[in-house]
Amino acid sequence: MRVLVVHSHPDPESFNAALCAATVAALEKAGHEVRLIDLYAEGFDPVLSREDWRGYENPETNGAAVADHVERLRWAEALVFVYPTWWYGLPAMLKGWLDRVWLPGVTFSLPRDGDIRPLLTGVRKLGVVTTCGASWWLTQIVGAPGRNLLLRGCRFLMARRCRTVFLAHYSMDASTPGTRAAFLAKVERAMARF
Repeated sequence: MRVLVVHSHPDPESFNAALCAATVAALEKAGHEVRLIDLYAEGFDPVLSREDWRGYENPETNGAAVADHVERLRWAEALVFVYPTWWYGLPAMLKGWLDRVWLPGVTFSLPRDGDIRPLLTGVRKLGVVTTCGASWWLTQIVGAPGRNLLLRGCRFLMARRCRTVFLAHYSMDASTPGTRAAFLAKVERAMARF
């Protein structure tokens, strides 16, 4: 399967970077063809400019500035997002990537007579690997906005029977080498079966 891994963390020596490396290695070992988008390493500009906004609904031109990212997204049969949960949601870099790359004509169509229609119907699997400073229960009280955005909002644009995997290390601020090692192993096992 063709798997696009999207990583969003500014520190290449972080635990999140280790999670991304483990994700890619496990997927490749399982026989998947993997492409990686490391948003910070690539210097991706997450800002939706005024010019981008004005041309947002024009599928003929709206993806020109991010054409390489659009091509990689269209190539994928599966997506895995690896990121830290900050303020209960996605890092601004990752949210900006969604704003700029998940465009009309790319991930959905905007018919004038009804609801949006999914265009990522070739994506059959969606994975999320994240770390959360807060505990599981506090994240649930807040509503888990990052999880919901990806597993509900973005998932809606994929294949009708798209399978999902969500892996989170909660209470990261109180983590130990043991809890991090256990979570890393859990991610490796899950991606080996992805």
